[in-house]
Amino acid sequence: MRVHRGLHASPGLPCAVTIGNFDGIHLGHQALLRRLKQEAHTRGLSTSVITFEPHPKEFFTPQAAPVRLTSLREKLELFRSMGIDTVYVYPFRANLASQSATEFVEKQLLAQIQTRYLLIGDDFCFGAKRLGNFALLSQYADQGVFELDAMHTVAWENLRVSSTNIRLALEKGELETAAQMLDRPYRVSGKVVHGNKLGRTIGFPTANIQIKHNRPPLSGIFAVSVDGIADRPLAGAASFGVRPTVMNNGLPTLEVFLLDYSGDLYGTHVGVRFHKKLRQEEKYPDLDTLIAQIHKDVDQVRTFFNEHPHLLTADASPLLKTY
Repeated sequence: MRVHRGLHASPGLPCAVTIGNFDGIHLGHQALLRRLKQEAHTRGLSTSVITFEPHPKEFFTPQAAPVRLTSLREKLELFRSMGIDTVYVYPFRANLASQSATEFVEKQLLAQIQTRYLLIGDDFCFGAKRLGNFALLSQYADQGVFELDAMHTVAWENLRVSSTNIRLALEKGELETAAQMLDRPYRVSGKVVHGNKLGRTIGFPTANIQIKHNRPPLSGIFAVSVDGIADRPLAGAASFGVRPTVMNNGLPTLEVFLLDYSGDLYGTHVGVRFHKKLRQEEKYPDLDTLIAQIHKDVDQVRTFFNEHPHLLTADASPLLKTY
């Protein structure tokens, strides 16, 4: 998969294109990308995706921007797993935000990307003041500039599959609902970095995962599996939060105690899949009380994976199903 960053990449070959933020690459996104591949194959075209970094709402209203489900790296990994040929990552800054919808079509879709087939979501808007929409694009399609289709909403259990509804499910600790809409367990990836090393002094050495989300979409104590270390996922107990017992005004941190592993993981890029929420974070009066609770958490995690051994098999590692 080729990745182009910026608005001025060299013109590519004629292709089938879709556009969006694609936060999470959920069932709706996957259905759109599968259809894009099918339509491209029928026409003998390659597939291209246009996405934005940062999310436009992070540019316009950073304090009110939605919690990210996926970092840019995670998003690109998911595009690759779906077999997309080219991804254009457009930096969402003032110059792009002020570009009219017509300019975007003519400069980006036609001059740069050579769009021959365009597939968009049914609620897609673009350009300055979000004035670009299906009606505008239809004017170009009517002139034979490119073919145009829209993809309708995907639903699960009468619930619209959307990044917003997945965020709500994660916030409530409804991991199974989120997993159904994502078509996989929610996953955070990052590099193992040095922490304050408290865990090793109390008998629970943890891998501290560097997170690049603006803020995590979930928090608490979880049963997780970790990929990127062995040839199969490893079981772990994870804390995702501010660690109130040992930190004051701490930043969100993802720490994982691997149940049956010892070794130096610093610098390793790992993925953490969230399978079950055990409890909320709590502030304990002292370390002894915290340690006693961690023992209970680890016992719950062992029980969970004894009941769900398939989550630790080699075929549980792929990011998405093979398409």
